[in-house]
Amino acid sequence: MCINQFKNKAEYLMVRGKALNVLPSYDPKAQELLSKAVKLDPKLVEAWVQLGEVYWKNNDVEAAKNCFLGALSHSQDKAALRNLSIVLRQIGKTPEEKRKLIEESIDKAKTALQLDIKDGTSWFILGNAYLSLFFAAGQNSKVLKLCMSAYQQAEADSVCKNNPDLHFNRATLHKYMEDYDIALEGFSKAATLNPTWEEAALQEANIISYLHQVSEFIRTKGKIRAKKLTNMLDSIKDSDLGLFGGGSYTSSKGEKIKLEHVLLKDLSPGYNSEKVVIGKVVCSVTNDEPMPFSFCLVDKAGTCCSITVYNIIPGYGVKIGDSVAIAEPLLKNVDFTYKNKRFTFQNIRIDSPVVMVVNGRKQGLDKEAPSVLSFNVMSE
Repeated sequence: MCINQFKNKAEYLMVRGKALNVLPSYDPKAQELLSKAVKLDPKLVEAWVQLGEVYWKNNDVEAAKNCFLGALSHSQDKAALRNLSIVLRQIGKTPEEKRKLIEESIDKAKTALQLDIKDGTSWFILGNAYLSLFFAAGQNSKVLKLCMSAYQQAEADSVCKNNPDLHFNRATLHKYMEDYDIALEGFSKAATLNPTWEEAALQEANIISYLHQVSEFIRTKGKIRAKKLTNMLDSIKDSDLGLFGGGSYTSSKGEKIKLEHVLLKDLSPGYNSEKVVIGKVVCSVTNDEPMPFSFCLVDKAGTCCSITVYNIIPGYGVKIGDSVAIAEPLLKNVDFTYKNKRFTFQNIRIDSPVVMVVNGRKQGLDKEAPSVLSFNVMSE
């Protein structure tokens, strides 16, 4: 590489630094060259962007942010806007500060899209920003739809559709939503696009293992012996309903809500308003991740159903033999075939433990904690 090929020394140093910055790991020589380039020519936007990426690889997020801001002080550059969107989501100390920075991150991603509406990478980063907001701001369904829409737009890009991170992150969200069939396809796609990425294949294997466990526990009712199970179910009493007994209860908003005690078989897919179910815990389901906490419940009629509980404090759980009542349960029928194995069972999703009564005692807000989702940002 000859310096005479370039307009000036700053561009020459920038190209050398950029070449060293191709690898995913931090390179101090790249930092040195790019730092010299921006000193010689502070208006060299691409050098600022590359230098910011070098700092980011070295986990110096604040320095990276300053570099991207430096680039944007000279030009509205989509790469600088996208990268700034990323780092804004990685700073902030308090929940309120983090939320404001995520909202700013969304604005930067949107501005990048205004420069090139068809850029799949910009759509992908916008989707990740919405995903962060979803978990930072009360899990609003509208934000979830915006996230999914952005990912769909990203996939429409001929280059971005082959980005394994896109499929991994979307699959992670579908896993959280308990769309297990779609999640499995996504993790499988990510693993195919990047065969060396062990995490994608591991996530696929973990879901399959989890579904096998649930299916087997439901089929065998937690592998509890018949006589013991009969005694457990006979011990269910009205007082186990706690404040859900008596035909109504008062919500956290002070509203009086009617409740009818029904059996699991009487539930319909979706939200079962003004209904309450109760049963005995017959097993917990091993999960490699802290959330959700999963267990199986059998009611008086002998029907077995899996239960998943989200937004819980670390270490929360129920034990075999506990009576659990669930107000206005959200029921989902899981029924699909994946790699020649059919999974079919019913699951009740609980987004907060406060809608549960365990052994007659309502679970309080002290048992609740917001979910945190881990997703991949390397390709951003």
